[in-house]
Amino acid sequence: MNICGCLVHVVPEHAEAVRAAMLGTEGVEIHATDDDGRFVVVVEDTSGRCASETIMDLHQTPGVISLTLTYHHFEDLAETYPNPNAPSQDTSRRTTP
Repeated sequence: MNICGCLVHVVPEHAEAVRAAMLGTEGVEIHATDDDGRFVVVVEDTSGRCASETIMDLHQTPGVISLTLTYHHFEDLAETYPNPNAPSQDTSRRTTP
């Protein structure tokens, strides 16, 4: 799981178009906006794209002045929710040839 919090600054006159583009992008949530063109956005990995790729695309959206990564959280879901059917990761019983 990869979660990125971003502050996006857009040209106020383009705010609605940028908002629509963001809302139409999988893995993107807008949490707050301001009349001066600031958006607080969360971007997450999706099954088809890394959050970093989505962020790069958002930065290229017409009307976006800047996009700053302000928070990042990464968690390996395999470690958080181990698969009981997976081979053991216990290395204490391994032998070397």
